[in-house]
Amino acid sequence: MGNTMHLIDHRPGGSADCLRLTQAAIPTPAADEVLIKVAYAGVNRPDVLQRSGNYPPPADASPFLGLEVSGEVVAVGSAVQALKVGSLVCALTPGGGYAEYCCAPATHCLPLPHGLSLLQAAALPENYFTVWTNLFDRGRLGRGETLLVHGGSSGIGLTTIQLASQFGAKVLATAGSEEKLDACRQAGASLAINYRNEDFVEAVKAYTSGRGVNLILDMVGGSYMQRNIDALAIEGRLVQIAFLEGSQAELNVMPIMLKRLTFTGSTLRARPGAEKAAIAIALQEHVWPLLSAGACLPVIHATFPLAQAAQAHALMESSRHIGKIMLEIKP
Repeated sequence: MGNTMHLIDHRPGGSADCLRLTQAAIPTPAADEVLIKVAYAGVNRPDVLQRSGNYPPPADASPFLGLEVSGEVVAVGSAVQALKVGSLVCALTPGGGYAEYCCAPATHCLPLPHGLSLLQAAALPENYFTVWTNLFDRGRLGRGETLLVHGGSSGIGLTTIQLASQFGAKVLATAGSEEKLDACRQAGASLAINYRNEDFVEAVKAYTSGRGVNLILDMVGGSYMQRNIDALAIEGRLVQIAFLEGSQAELNVMPIMLKRLTFTGSTLRARPGAEKAAIAIALQEHVWPLLSAGACLPVIHATFPLAQAAQAHALMESSRHIGKIMLEIKP
């Protein structure tokens, strides 16, 4: 295995052009971690934010980019019992996934769903952990309820549409082109709304006969915040997971009182390890059987060699993609 590996370094940060292939020492797993020989890594919005200096990693995390990988376990920490050398896994990582080798807590690793490739498996952790905990833990989505997801053609959006539909919800989604609207429909959306030329609040009210939706999953923020509140039904829930338009807005919060709304949100990376482990257990119980049956599969838009991480980030920032952007790691 040697002592060094190739990885992508972004420091000190900036535009996508700052990403460069370099060498570093292969990390050593802590007692509760495994070392993974990485086959594929996912590219996610938090990576772009970290690269640009707007999302610093936790103090105990890797300083390098990459929050999800798939590959082969090649070493295990002294306290790890559930995984063995040679196991194929996908993992939610504390960073460092844009590399030939990456450490991850053993409890944040999951086996590959039956029939899925390493490429498909690497596209699962960040999106499926995020969507599961925000839809079902925080959002309390129930069978027969109506959900609106913004950014419906993104990796998060398509995962949301698929999972919510599988668990009996009616899904509405916003996107910005006919191609992206078609992708939302193919994933299971009952109504796809073009936010460029339609008012999603009016579209929601027309679809729900004026009631509004039970739950909204939003990654836009900014000007969407008030409109989201207006689009919710009585006892509705708004779950915020990102702020593409920013986190500040002037709001009339009276509808929160009058409609008894819940406005909540979460981030994933900073949550305690035990909470992420609990999400992993829930996914393996409730979602992995669906994936093994061929349902809710990740939609992969493009795969780049590790050395072309800058091109992958540029594509992410262009928002031209539908689904996931991936990196292929080759020794």
